[in-house]
Parts: sequence; structure tokens; C-alpha cells
Amino acid sequence: MTNYKSLLKNISTFIFDYDGVLTDGSVITLDDGEAYRVTNVKDGYALQLAVKKGYRVAVISGAKADCMIHRLKALQIKDIFLGVENKLEVFEQYIRDNELEPEHILFMGDDIPDYQVMLKAGIATCPADAAEEIRAVARYISNAQGGKGCVRDVIEQVLKIQGNWMDHDGYHW
Repeated sequence: MTNYKSLLKNISTFIFDYDGVLTDGSVITLDDGEAYRVTNVKDGYALQLAVKKGYRVAVISGAKADCMIHRLKALQIKDIFLGVENKLEVFEQYIRDNELEPEHILFMGDDIPDYQVMLKAGIATCPADAAEEIRAVARYISNAQGGKGCVRDVIEQVLKIQGNWMDHDGYHW
């Protein structure tokens, strides 16, 4: 079996679930029914950097809330699929629409609705606290939990392998 790290050199696209990956899975529900989620700024930094470096970044989630849309747009993520009932259908359509090869896609999911996509993505990854079934099919399990830096972990690995991390773009030393 090919080494996980060697596969990272081919990644051009990141696709993430939202709840349990970009968040710790907690949802705060207010009296008016509005649901809020907490995301990690280090994950956010890595996401916006990946976009700036020309990587394709998408989010496919069964959940849908205004706060999710605002956060993703603030990070310059344009490919946002929320309220999705069948993630595999959306994933496969996204591949067709963008003429992508599965081996160029790193997907991170954390629970059963992500299972079928995990089987189709070039590199299936998950947070440390993902469901047992997801950990069983993941090529890489982050040491970080959902919402606690797991997204930063995988993006940083790819950008480092490809020479796009701390490459002085926009930095003054």
C-alpha cells in the first residue's frame, strides 16, 4: 500500500464536512431556534491560505445555518453545499462539474453520513474523535479532534509536502 504522505503531493482539492470537522460537533441553540457553531481560527487560517494558494476548497454538510455560510464566505470558500441529504451524490457531481480525479481530492469527514464519500475520495481523513466506522476507513486519522485543529493538520501537511507552507508569500522576514 502506498504511503499516506507520498499521496499528498497530488492533492489539489480539499473537501470537508462541517459539523464535527470544522466544529467540535456542538450546536448552541438559542431561544429563538437559531443554532450557533464554534470554529477554530487555526483551521480558518489554513483554509483561507489554501484558497489563496490556488487549491480548490469545498464544504459538503447535511446541516445548514446562516452562521456556517458567513464563516465559509469570510474564508473565501465559494464551493459550499449545505442541507445536503446525499453527500455522495453531491461529491460525485462536484467531481464531474470540475473535471477532478478522485486521487487529487482529500476529504475529511467524521460520521456515518460521510462514509460513502470516504470510500470514493483519493485520501479519506478524519478527526481523532470521528465515529468508529469512519476511523476504520480513513487513510489518515488526525491527532486533533473536530473543531480543534484537524483541518489545519491536513491542509498544513499537504502545503508543506508541496512547498506551499511558509514559502514567504506575503510575509516580510
